[in-house]
Amino acid sequence: QVQLEESGGGLVQPGGSLRLSCAASGTIFRINTMAWFRQIPGKQRELVATSNGGSGDVTRYGDFVKGRFNISRDNAKNTVYLQMSSLEPEDTGVYTCLLRQMRSDYTWVEYWGQGTQVTVAS
Repeated sequence: QVQLEESGGGLVQPGGSLRLSCAASGTIFRINTMAWFRQIPGKQRELVATSNGGSGDVTRYGDFVKGRFNISRDNAKNTVYLQMSSLEPEDTGVYTCLLRQMRSDYTWVEYWGQGTQVTVAS
């Protein structure tokens, strides 16, 4: 079993920055993807950023990010970070961490965190 613990959310003024962290514990396999999603009130959950954590660490971002966010990983700590800058009120929502990993039988399994609230307001 895997547990994901998120931290770093909170209240920030427009134009400010926040750094979210998501630490995974339990049985973590080598081949995995870690990602951040967000749920904006009144909208469907959307992808913020993903990282495959490999030697070439391929990352992908939602179109709305526009260079403002950066996802990074510390594989030794099984932790993924999301550095967010130039935050806008429209970024307000619940940010949730995902770990997707391949099991020994070559099937994929997903684990979700509880989410952390990000509020951008003056």
